[in-house]
Amino acid sequence: MLRSFAGRNRMGWLVLAVLFLLILLPLTAVVIQVLLPGVFFGQWVIGDLSLLLDVFRRPLWRVSLQHSVTLGLGTTLLGTALGIALAMVRARWTFPTARLLDMTVWLLIITPSFILAQGWVMFASADGIAAQWFGWTGLHRLVFTPAGLIAIMTLSKFPLAYLTVYTALEWKVERLSEAARLSGGSPWTVWRTIQAPLLLPAFFSGAMLVFMDTVGDFGLPASIATVFRFPTLPYSIYTALYTSPIRFDMAGALSFYLVLLIALAMSVQLYAMRKSRFDFLSGRATRANARKPVKGASILVVCNVAFLAVVLGIPFGSNLLMSVTGNGGGITLKYYRALFAGDGNLASGLAHSLEIAAVAAVIGLVVGFLVAYVLTYSQFKLRKAIDVISLVSLAVPGIVLGIGYIFIWNQKWLQSIGLLLYGTPWILILASVAGAIPVITRVVVGAMAKVPQQLLSAAQVQGATFRQRVATVLAPLIKSALLSAALAAFGASVFDLAIASVLYPPNFMTLPVVINKAFENLKFSYAAAATLTGGGIVIAIIVALELLFKPKKRSRRASI
Repeated sequence: MLRSFAGRNRMGWLVLAVLFLLILLPLTAVVIQVLLPGVFFGQWVIGDLSLLLDVFRRPLWRVSLQHSVTLGLGTTLLGTALGIALAMVRARWTFPTARLLDMTVWLLIITPSFILAQGWVMFASADGIAAQWFGWTGLHRLVFTPAGLIAIMTLSKFPLAYLTVYTALEWKVERLSEAARLSGGSPWTVWRTIQAPLLLPAFFSGAMLVFMDTVGDFGLPASIATVFRFPTLPYSIYTALYTSPIRFDMAGALSFYLVLLIALAMSVQLYAMRKSRFDFLSGRATRANARKPVKGASILVVCNVAFLAVVLGIPFGSNLLMSVTGNGGGITLKYYRALFAGDGNLASGLAHSLEIAAVAAVIGLVVGFLVAYVLTYSQFKLRKAIDVISLVSLAVPGIVLGIGYIFIWNQKWLQSIGLLLYGTPWILILASVAGAIPVITRVVVGAMAKVPQQLLSAAQVQGATFRQRVATVLAPLIKSALLSAALAAFGASVFDLAIASVLYPPNFMTLPVVINKAFENLKFSYAAAATLTGGGIVIAIIVALELLFKPKKRSRRASI
């Protein structure tokens, strides 16, 4: 038992060290760069905090902060309200196209924001699809404004609030609402005074997710910048790294404020959750079942179809239409042929992205598995710290993580020991692993929670080593979860524009960078064809791997 305890402690310290290296150290470097400007590049300016105040003096810095706050607050307000309303309707009623809404929500979550934003640009720009095909020449004056960008962001971020609230509505305690109705309360009064207050944790969680994902979003401002100048903190950080000379001071200061905004959002949620108790479920709780509406079903169907046509049809339909028609001409496949022409970068970019994603998924699966094992089965005293650090990279934008990796892995002394990773594909792999750890950990922890520790203890009593216990007991029982976690990490790594844009080495283009560069150069049709082709190949690979490695269900007779 003592040997087992010592072994688990060693694993705990190993996991903590890996997470510190991959996640906490780069984020700490961002803060150090602000407090000690130039420290990572041989310049010591101790105690000079004037850089933090420059955000209020320099126009671009100030505008970037203002835009991020405006976009974040506006999208949080509208996106959370929209997500709550749709979740309430979906949980209460069932109608013919309801499952299409569920599918759309998941599709919007897994689709990178820069692809959605590019679709909107193709549709609503001055000479876009709306103007050429429908004659809506003034649409761009409505869309490409701060209010229009908030609306676009709302239509892409509301799924975060929707899923949070919809999950919270899975169980209900009708006696509370029944008591209020017996006391003369109207349906609105019952919802306002009973149901809504009990759902506050879900409301705050959804709002926090929407805010964090919005202020840290790099894809939308990067795509919108081709037709409308709206600098935000992530985009200004990106431009600071691609100006001459490189502005590490600007990148560090803006990254600090970006992290500060996210920390404030998390603090607000924690404060709100500590003010009241919300554990109202009891043995009388029942699973909520949506029912058919007595009247108005056709209205729900029409509204849902119209809504899906906007949130899904415009971005994806615009990409498809632009890829086969160009600037409004006839059907053509020349843009698809150009993808793999001699001067095309798609083939090499796709190959690089697949290689990086595959290696990152494997490494991330190993790290995530160990993190989940420590959190589930270990009594390591710093488990809480491991849990928090494993979730940090989910909240911190990829653009900030990328800046930290530059500060850490761009040191001259690392070259003498062969660890100068900046400018090599390995820095992309490490950053992708850091981004994949939260997703992998959550998926694997959920699966491990169903496996009793007694099974592993019994194997250990029989003399099985840790490797044998994992290979013969634990891994076979959670094989499906491991596959899902690896594929999720693989897909996310392929389309991570923020990390790829900041860290990609010279002459080492990746798929997101190829698409974004084409879009920046106003090659909309080429970018659309690259998006659909690259996305289709990635999806086909994921489906093939799932079919190949998915555990086969045994027949009932065979199991008996």
